[in-house]
Amino acid sequence: MSFSSKVNQIRRVIMQGLASNIGKSTISKKDYSNNPLQVKRVLICRPNSRLGNQLLITPLVQELVETFPECKIDLFVRGFLAPILFENYNNVDRTIKLPRKPFKELIGYIKVWFSLRKYRYDLVINVSMSSSSGRLSTQLTRSKVKFFNEDSKELQAKYPDYIHIAKFPVYNLRRYLTQFGIKENNNPVFSLDLKLSPSEITNGKNVLDNIVSNTKKTIAIYTFATGSKCYPQSWWEPVYDRLKAEYGETYNILEVLPVENVSQIGFKAPSYYSKDIREIGSVIANTELFIGADSGIMHLASSVDTPTVGLFSISDIDKYQPYNKGSIAINTKKTSTEDLIQIISKILSDKAENK
Repeated sequence: MSFSSKVNQIRRVIMQGLASNIGKSTISKKDYSNNPLQVKRVLICRPNSRLGNQLLITPLVQELVETFPECKIDLFVRGFLAPILFENYNNVDRTIKLPRKPFKELIGYIKVWFSLRKYRYDLVINVSMSSSSGRLSTQLTRSKVKFFNEDSKELQAKYPDYIHIAKFPVYNLRRYLTQFGIKENNNPVFSLDLKLSPSEITNGKNVLDNIVSNTKKTIAIYTFATGSKCYPQSWWEPVYDRLKAEYGETYNILEVLPVENVSQIGFKAPSYYSKDIREIGSVIANTELFIGADSGIMHLASSVDTPTVGLFSISDIDKYQPYNKGSIAINTKKTSTEDLIQIISKILSDKAENK
């Protein structure tokens, strides 16, 4: 185990100890039947730095904006991504950012925790019940209404997709708010949304056109993922060869490269590399289909409304699958390459028919 991993493990142990008895949502004794809860300032607690985990709270933000159109939303997160991901969300106001490496910036880390007491909120939401930092930060805030996001067997029985990590907090919040005189929303949960501007989408098209230099449409692949979620070259190379044989005449196949700048197909395909998350999203938004393992970039593809084929062999499909229009998650342990090609062909055909 690396030194950074040991340090992070120590941090988790400390947080788990501090948050061990925290996790019960609050409700005032006030009668809200005639005067529903007024929410003008909200704090969402998701102290996690991963791209995917931050994108996965965009449905919750959209739910809050629909329910309380005039509210201002603060985000308690880790790292630098949130201001980038939420820059086009007008209701998102302040971003309270923990350093990604707390023990290297210990004083700053502590200051951020104390800053949670600076503001008063009408509603505080903990996104993940399994997050000790999320529960602790929710408890520390100045708010009479604190939602810790507990499991509900009743909702699990009602909604087949209840355990999805993006939908779970929305379903729970909807039910919780009924205690405050707010009618429960039964509409489908919003999809992930990066909220690209028209100019960003146009820029993405220009970037893509400069790479492929032809009029064919493009299929994007992403061959990387973290840890055991990453498929080896021995899996990706025959899949790429099959994609090229099946679709090469009518589609470009573009490999979106990770920040590590590595390729599981040996850079055989035209490739695109950038560290600009919004530009990466805008390029993918101009493709017909995205294929990649469970990762932050997979969720990014979903968030720009590109049909996404999520490849799963380790992660929980029901919890992490992409669910925007045209998207699907497949268990590659049960799906052959030929099955994958049939799935891709159907998605491309359906998309062409709907245009």
